Parts: sequence; C-alpha cells; structure tokens
Amino acid sequence: MFEKLYNLEGIDPVAFYGANNSNLDKIRSYFPNMKIIARGHTLKVMGSEAQLKTFDEKLNLLLEQYHDFHRLSTETIGLILSDTTDSPEKVNNPDVLIFGNTGKPISARTKNQQKLVDACNEKDLIFAIGPAGTGKTYTAIAMAVRALKNKEIRKVIISRPAVEAGERLGFLPGDLKEKIDPYLQPLYDALGDMIPPRKLEDYIKDKVIEIAPLAFMRGRTLSNAFVVLDEAQNTTVNQLKMFLTRMGINTKIIVTGDTTQIDLPRRSDSGLIQAMRILKGIDDIAIVELNQNDIVRHKLVRDIVLAYENYYSDKQKDKKDVNKSENQ
Repeated sequence: MFEKLYNLEGIDPVAFYGANNSNLDKIRSYFPNMKIIARGHTLKVMGSEAQLKTFDEKLNLLLEQYHDFHRLSTETIGLILSDTTDSPEKVNNPDVLIFGNTGKPISARTKNQQKLVDACNEKDLIFAIGPAGTGKTYTAIAMAVRALKNKEIRKVIISRPAVEAGERLGFLPGDLKEKIDPYLQPLYDALGDMIPPRKLEDYIKDKVIEIAPLAFMRGRTLSNAFVVLDEAQNTTVNQLKMFLTRMGINTKIIVTGDTTQIDLPRRSDSGLIQAMRILKGIDDIAIVELNQNDIVRHKLVRDIVLAYENYYSDKQKDKKDVNKSENQ
C-alpha cells in the first residue's frame, strides 16, 4: 500500500470538507478501498499506486472547483467524481458575472454556459436551448443583473408564457397578479439569489425590474433593456414573433427553452421550434444548445433527463420499425 500527503494550505477546511465532514464522507464513498484521513490542512491518503493516481486527478479537479467558486457541495463532488463520461465539462477560469447576496461568485459552470455568456457579449438576440437543470435561465438572469449593475441598460424585463392562463388559472384564489405569480416564482427565486431583498423590492416597485407574463408584452417597444423570455417552448408561433418584434434600441434579448417539455396541445405549435428554423443563419442571432452534460443540479437530474431521452428515442425507433413493416 502506498501513502501520499496533500498540503491544502490556503483552503478553508470547513468549506472544503463540509459541515460535519459531509464533503469528505462523499469523497470517501467514491474511494471505498482507500484510506483518507484529514487533519486540518493535511490530507493523508493510502491505497494502491493506480488508486492514488486516480485520486490525485480527481482531487485536482475538486481543488480547481473550490478555487473557482470558493465552495463545494456534495452534489458538485458527485458530478466531478462520477465515473460516467457525461460529467459536466467545467470551464477553466470562468469570469465572475456577479457576486450573489452571500458573496458567492456567480459564473458559467460549464463550457456551454460559457458559450451562452460569450454569445451574450457579442450578439443582441440569443436563443439558449437545453433540458432542465442546465442553468440557461439562471445564467441569463445573471447576465441581465450584471448589465443593470454596470448601467449598460435601464431596466430588466423577465417574462414567461402562462400556458395555463385559461380554465385552471381561474380556479386559483386572488386577483390576476396573485394568480399569475406562481408561474413566475422561479424567476423571483433566481433574482433573490443575486439582489438583496430590499433592493429587489425597490427595483420591482420602481419597474427597474419587471417580471410579467408574455401577454403583457403586446404593443410595447422594449428599449434600453435586457429582456429574458423563459420557457419559450410554450409560446405559439405568433406569440414568439410578437415578442421578438418588441425589440427596441439598445436592447438585448435572451430566449430560453426546453424543446423536450412542450405543454402546448401539439408539439408543432411551439413558436420556439419554428423560430429556430426560420431565424437560423442570421448573423446577429446566436443559438446556444446545452445538453445533459451541462446539468448542474443533483446528479439524478442528469440521469432522469438521459433516461427520458433514451425512452423517447427507443419509442420513435419502434414506431419507425412498425411503419416500415406495414409498408412492406
């Protein structure tokens, strides 16, 4: 058995090892045949030569993650130490977009998230397409908040289509705002991570930040603004055309959506799918596609997304096989 000592000077042991050594226990769970002992800034590891080589590689990735974000979570550790080939591709030296309320730096965490940031720096209209948990909405809102703090624009507008704005919505208690707010809550949650509560309340009151259903955009011209349209897969063709043509002077728009979660009666009704076909090829429009490799939530989210993709792929294949048999 071989032994190796790691000096973790400059690292907060509590942040790295986790509360009650939760992070350390997570690391140990991925190396059950190795002995890992932590004493302050010294990490003592014992195992075979091959095990130590693997541990060394993984520990360097964990240390990079810690230095980039000044924190570790058991979920992030699980993503980095996972043996699967579809672990998130981490960005090398990502630029900090903004600092959150707790002082935590918010930046792109995967290569495709960084592509979204780069596209936003270069283009005025960006489509960010990808499954749940890929950080497309969160990154877009972080970019909007950064632009507001840097006084690049005068206001931030964040919108979503309320696809259940008919019968089901009517059964909810309260006035129109109280009925619609549950659909917009994820947007409030993201902003709440980035702007102090009192400041956010003032911004909303003064309409510096506006969170509204897509229907409220009709007839407006959005100028000197950073606009995010979320859940765009649930817009109709006419709704999305209406929204995109609101674009005014000094305005940047990010449209986010997940084409695997369309709640409209027919998939072909999705304005997002149509827009990607119609607008593809226009130089000043960027389309950034994220995938399960960019999922930064719990590891199970990636597994769930992949399982559904495989299910629908197999189902489509079976359907083609049946059609082929019937035509023969």
